[in-house]
Amino acid sequence: MSLGLLISVGLVAFEAMGVVAIMPRVARGLDGLGSYGWGLSALMLAGVLGAVVAGGAGDRRGPRRPLAAALALLAAGCVLAGVAPTWWVFVAGRFVQGLGVGAVMGLAYLVIGLAYGDHLRARMVSLISSAWTLPALVGPVVAGALADRLSWRALFLLLPIPVVLAALLTLPALHGLGGSGDEPATTAHETGDAARGRGLRRLPDLALSLVLATGTGVMIAAFEFAALVPVIVLAALGAVVAVLAYRALTPPGTIRAGRGLPAGVAMRWLLAGAYFGADTFLPLGLTELRGLGTIEAGLGLSAGALTWVVGSTLQARWDDRHGARLRPTHAVSGSIVLCAGIALLACAVLVDTIPPLVAVLGWAIGGFGMGVAYNASSAAVLAQAPADQQGRTGAALQLSQTFAVAVLSGLGGGAVALAHAHGAGLGTALGVTFGLTALLALIAVPTALRIRTKADRATG
Repeated sequence: MSLGLLISVGLVAFEAMGVVAIMPRVARGLDGLGSYGWGLSALMLAGVLGAVVAGGAGDRRGPRRPLAAALALLAAGCVLAGVAPTWWVFVAGRFVQGLGVGAVMGLAYLVIGLAYGDHLRARMVSLISSAWTLPALVGPVVAGALADRLSWRALFLLLPIPVVLAALLTLPALHGLGGSGDEPATTAHETGDAARGRGLRRLPDLALSLVLATGTGVMIAAFEFAALVPVIVLAALGAVVAVLAYRALTPPGTIRAGRGLPAGVAMRWLLAGAYFGADTFLPLGLTELRGLGTIEAGLGLSAGALTWVVGSTLQARWDDRHGARLRPTHAVSGSIVLCAGIALLACAVLVDTIPPLVAVLGWAIGGFGMGVAYNASSAAVLAQAPADQQGRTGAALQLSQTFAVAVLSGLGGGAVALAHAHGAGLGTALGVTFGLTALLALIAVPTALRIRTKADRATG
């Protein structure tokens, strides 16, 4: 079961690492550079739907059937993107892929919550992170080589082959795991804030996830306008709708980072927004501003992902040695290191006098901090989740991650589009994007301190 889980996640990681590395070439080839953010945000928006639906289905029926559907969607989306004649057909393929990606990652946390004891969960979260090691090492290089020597389409058209292999290895091992057949009962943590949000919380999860995706999509689409008034109005409207839906889909108190589990879920949003927001635009900056090739630009992605694994592995060992009591402290220190890495990356991309490969060093530092903070906060959340809501908690974590990446990808892409429309340089747009991601990493520092509950402090 562990091996099958790691292979499934590793497949998602390979797709993600490879596509981000070649996205500038895809956008140029399909005349989509002006809507660059959509190539990334479409996958994330669909990931919201996939994570929410798969998490609820996994709680009721177990993870086997939802995972089978997720892998089928991933394969279908790859084929659609690979044969896309236009940019917007490619975006549609990315959306279908995203349904599978969100479901696979959400179900991974469900399996960890169901099948592993608390003393093993930090180790399994670390192993899930380590499933990115090989994809991080070879993904950008392989994708760049395929794009250079054959076509970027080859990456998408070849991926369904390992998807089938992953299904054959994973699905039999999940037979009989979990599945209550009923909706989870209301739990003790649904008090106060939950009662005030009951109106939206009565809506089905699928409807809420559609509202969340629609609101986020409206916010991103606003940046397609050249005039500032429709940009501001539509972006504000979409943001309000998205935040209300996100509030209803996550544990009560997540928006205000309530102590305990809600703060842990909010922490995932902040960390994902900081890391993936910078990671997404690193290849664009290195290729368009610093003149590096696709393979060289992919080195930064590889460095960040590899050191993420190193950080998560060290945190898991610290967790074994000291127990759960230091998880908030690890999350704080990791967030600070992540912020420092983003700052160094931004300087190397935006300042001509700094060698561009210094950005690789910066992202190696940022990835290490991300690994420590991500692993510590995830293990803390899974330990605090009620037994009958492991699937929903895993879905909330993945929902937060995909929502954050969609928002930051959209905002960054919108900054690029606005800069182009108003005569500003790409450097200005990327400076704003990197500055926002660094700010999210800083906000994660006090949020991490709220993961620990009063009961934890008393027993610690």
